Amino acid sequence: MELVLTEWASALLRWLHVVAAMAWIGSSFYFIHLDLSLKPRPGPPDGVKGEAWQVHGGGFYQIVKYLVAPARMPDELTWFKWESYATWLSGFGLLVVVYYLNADLFLIDRAVLDLTVPQAAGLAFVTLLVAWLAYEGLCRCPLGRHETALALVGFVFLVALTWGFTQVFSGRGALTQIGALIGTIMVANVFVIIIPNQRKTVAALVEGRTPDPRWGELGKQRSIHNNYLTLPVVFLMLSNHYPLVFATRWNWLIVAIVLLIGPVIRHFYNTRHAGKGDPWWTWAVAAAGVAAIVWLSMAGPRDGATGALPAPPRFAEVGEVIGSRCTMCHARQPVWAGIAAAPKDLRLDEPELIRRHARLIDLQAVRTHAMPPGNVTEMTTQERALLAAWLAAGAPGE
Repeated sequence: MELVLTEWASALLRWLHVVAAMAWIGSSFYFIHLDLSLKPRPGPPDGVKGEAWQVHGGGFYQIVKYLVAPARMPDELTWFKWESYATWLSGFGLLVVVYYLNADLFLIDRAVLDLTVPQAAGLAFVTLLVAWLAYEGLCRCPLGRHETALALVGFVFLVALTWGFTQVFSGRGALTQIGALIGTIMVANVFVIIIPNQRKTVAALVEGRTPDPRWGELGKQRSIHNNYLTLPVVFLMLSNHYPLVFATRWNWLIVAIVLLIGPVIRHFYNTRHAGKGDPWWTWAVAAAGVAAIVWLSMAGPRDGATGALPAPPRFAEVGEVIGSRCTMCHARQPVWAGIAAAPKDLRLDEPELIRRHARLIDLQAVRTHAMPPGNVTEMTTQERALLAAWLAAGAPGE
């Protein structure tokens, strides 16, 4: 019963997380586009920064933006906040169900650092809080008034954290942790800065006072941060499905490149929305970054074997390695606690199935060390080399 409930909790939280993230990212990108595309018009009402005409669903919309706030509080006001809150709450719930409760599989790699499950989960949670506080401190200190310098320091900060996480957690856990951290920063920007400052503006209007323009400026700054972090955080949340990203030697450097590519792509769209031209060079930079990522992913795992491969082994030797290191999960009836069925319905408990899935064995256990997860079954370097020699010989059978 517990296993069934855990599986459904994971499925429903993942569903909610994806739907909420779509709503949040969609509204965020829309408002960035709207803000950048506003144009000044003759004879606007007092305090209006600009307006835009848009067409959608067979109707025309005229939208105006006030520099600070309108002269009086409107009767109805739509707030955009629950999309971000629901994204974080569902994402954190998923983090607990998948990574904290199953830390021995997905968060811990004892070849990196020998942690217990409570230690790994506790460390992951604490670093989310401490790293967010550090980011908040950077934004609130004098550096926060210089956007370019803040962006450069923030980039170094995130890359350093990523490298640090790879020295503590498994590759999968490290990249998920930096993704969760960036997501936490983004939601905290909404919860701690953007919405409270909007509430101050509304309260000032209701009381007949002139709102402080600084409130809107601070909210705009954090909104821009969120805009440029969106594409990297989506990539990081998907990266746990791709071992060539998370389980290779230069996984932290891949994250660094992604943290550059995402803002470069957003720069193209933001510049275009603002009517300042089409910086097509950004796509060349993004393509070069992707090519660099692909090249780095071929460097192999951090603790991969070096030197010549051993002689091609007999298939019986391959079957023995697979049987002792993989089939406790990848079998008709798994024996690993908490695993009710072979993950992704991938079985390796028969000779023909081993040969059929040779390419996946190559990807997951040789080119990367994604499997066994966290190396929980302690597959040795010599055993991985044996599998590599078998694959190099064409994965022959008996």
